[in-house]
Amino acid sequence: MTPTTSQPASDNVVHLTVPADGGYLGVLRTATAGLAARLQFALDEIEDLRIAVDEACAMLLSIATQHAELECRFSVTDDALAVEVTVPTSRGARLPAESSFAWKVLTALTTSAAATADNDRATISLLTRRVAG
Repeated sequence: MTPTTSQPASDNVVHLTVPADGGYLGVLRTATAGLAARLQFALDEIEDLRIAVDEACAMLLSIATQHAELECRFSVTDDALAVEVTVPTSRGARLPAESSFAWKVLTALTTSAAATADNDRATISLLTRRVAG
């Protein structure tokens, strides 16, 4: 099941592609914080989302193929930020189990989290809704 939210306008979708290397995760954390700030998320919500994106990327980097690129799609709506991170993987690569500590972090820090993996790609989808008020 993929997290869903109201459909964003095409100009509210940001695509970033970086090498699948931990040294580039700062770019994605910065983009995450900037987009969450645009939605007027509270500072603690922004930090939670930054940590969740970092954790999702770390999970994917561990199964990415050599010289892969990490693709990140941010969808901004009036009240939510959806983040979808994808990498190419080797056939049979597996994401951590949903009972793992990494998944507990993702589900604690976001409204919802989901993952898909097929023969040659893995994706983690995160959705965070802004707290009303």
